[in-house]
Amino acid sequence: MEKLVYLTRLRGADDHVAHAAAVLDAARRELLPRARALTVQVADLAADPRLQPAHFLGEGRQIGACISLWLDCLDERAPIEKALGAVSARADGYLVTESIPQPYPDRDWPDGAPSPGVTQLVCFPKPERLSDEEFYRGWHQEHTPFSFELHPSRWLYVRNAVARVLTPGSPPYRAIVEERWRSLETWLDPAQLFGSPEILAKCQAEVVRYADFDALQQTLMSEHILRSL
Repeated sequence: MEKLVYLTRLRGADDHVAHAAAVLDAARRELLPRARALTVQVADLAADPRLQPAHFLGEGRQIGACISLWLDCLDERAPIEKALGAVSARADGYLVTESIPQPYPDRDWPDGAPSPGVTQLVCFPKPERLSDEEFYRGWHQEHTPFSFELHPSRWLYVRNAVARVLTPGSPPYRAIVEERWRSLETWLDPAQLFGSPEILAKCQAEVVRYADFDALQQTLMSEHILRSL
């Protein structure tokens, strides 16, 4: 099996809530019958008045959904891209390798039910100044263990390393990261989101080992696990 991730972009007249509904409907009708597993993250939270521009990075507010699915073979993806393209300005596709450094410790809701909590989605390319070895050492070997100190209240951490960009013209992301918290209120409270001011300062110095800050794309999403492995 192979894991694919698609990032959809809002059409000009779309709002985040309408886009979320359209993507979820397309996922249930067209993607679910074809996928071994399917999770849809939708950016309907972008309409929440508690969120400020500073909570989004780069073009994060233009990302409408993140669709993660497992297929027997990526050659079967054409109907999926057609369905997502019909409800978005574009759908950027990536073949990824998935790691889950922090799985859910206590998931108690069934497939198909909206997940509680909030997802922080972050995407970024590999800086040209770094070799592959330096990039993965900084991201996987150094940042991943440190992230447990940085975010002690985090609930889930899914790390997708991009192996190949599937759709022409898509951003050359090398990392698509999903981190989840039990509530938006927890995420919005810096005292709960971060371990300490000292840890946060260390993070700001550490990020250069795997990413350029101005290349980070960040948005907040709601999770729907339509079919789990």
